[in-house]
Amino acid sequence: MEQIAGGVTAAKGFMAAHTAAGIKYQSRDDMALIFSEQPCVVAGTFTRNVVKAAPVKWDQQIVHDSPYAQAVVINAGIANACTGQEGMGYCQQTADCAAQLLGISPDAVLVASTGVIGMQLPMERLESGIRGMAPQLAATLEAGSGAAKAIMTTDTHKKEAAVSFTVDGKTVTVGGMSKGSGMIHPNMCTMLAFVTTDLAISKELLQEALSRVVEDTYNMISVDGDTSTNDTCVLLANGMAGNAQITERNQDYEAFVEALLEVNRTLAKMMAGDGEGATALFEVRVIHATTKPEAVTLAKSVVTSSLTKAAIYGHDANWGRILCALGYSGVTFDPEAVDLYFESVNGRLKIIEDGVATDYSEEEATRILTADAVTAICDMKQGTAEATAWGCDLTYDYVKINADYRS
Repeated sequence: MEQIAGGVTAAKGFMAAHTAAGIKYQSRDDMALIFSEQPCVVAGTFTRNVVKAAPVKWDQQIVHDSPYAQAVVINAGIANACTGQEGMGYCQQTADCAAQLLGISPDAVLVASTGVIGMQLPMERLESGIRGMAPQLAATLEAGSGAAKAIMTTDTHKKEAAVSFTVDGKTVTVGGMSKGSGMIHPNMCTMLAFVTTDLAISKELLQEALSRVVEDTYNMISVDGDTSTNDTCVLLANGMAGNAQITERNQDYEAFVEALLEVNRTLAKMMAGDGEGATALFEVRVIHATTKPEAVTLAKSVVTSSLTKAAIYGHDANWGRILCALGYSGVTFDPEAVDLYFESVNGRLKIIEDGVATDYSEEEATRILTADAVTAICDMKQGTAEATAWGCDLTYDYVKINADYRS
């Protein structure tokens, strides 16, 4: 597997476009379009929030009931959530408009929205945006990058990744883009992710692979503990790599899962590190836990601790907050057996051993914690299971951003 440049247009047959439709934002792109030359088998995972936005409901129907998908229309600024029957009508209008321009069925058009909840979409602007993007579709990396920028809300930078690997003697590519900066919490988050591949694979195995990978990527990130109404991750596979279709869990399938994991893990970490107001990516690794589910629970408990996140912002090696977060996670363990390390590009330091502080240097700990990415390693010394969660520090700017987001 090789990391390569690009995002949603890296795989064969995929094109993208972007435009400034004025949905809510002014003087910036706020719409993107993804299109495949060939019909795609499609998989998806969605928010677990009971309150689901209209685009989530629409895409769930496409993923579950349509034989294929071929296009995705995305807008930023307005979420089309809590908009009643009008919201579902907007999805239908969007699909109808894109289908007519692209020469495909409306049932092959996925839609996605992100932004303010409760506002109605200005459909004239949205349809105008689709009409403007359709003739501009291009397979270039620049077109994919422009689309990644267009779907941002409070994100500070675009998020895209791509890898290539070999299956059946053919080069296969997996690429993707995502957005997400706030209202991010495990069990999917205020995130949109669009992943494309030219692999030939059955629909059943495509969904299985995505669901498997999401558990260790998007479901392991948190910015603020809020789970959104619009979380969507869709995976499109058009088969244009020319490999023999994967229909069983063999070596080729596992190679695809590893590639899919790499792309989505990269996107997930980008979102966690770009949390609203954040100054650092905060990674929590739990090792030597009794079981994988317990390791996951422990890692999530630490990465979502507001007190710990505030300490990371202050570059304060306040290890008591981490041990406390482990303790209230609901997992039973021996606190007098736990070791804790802080690690970054600036070094590695053991902070506690067997549940008691070591004779560490506060100055050295602070130097390690001033890096842009900081890792806390919690060694439970109970078994062989491990898990990693990603989040960010908690800053004053997070409150400022969210105090006036709607207005």
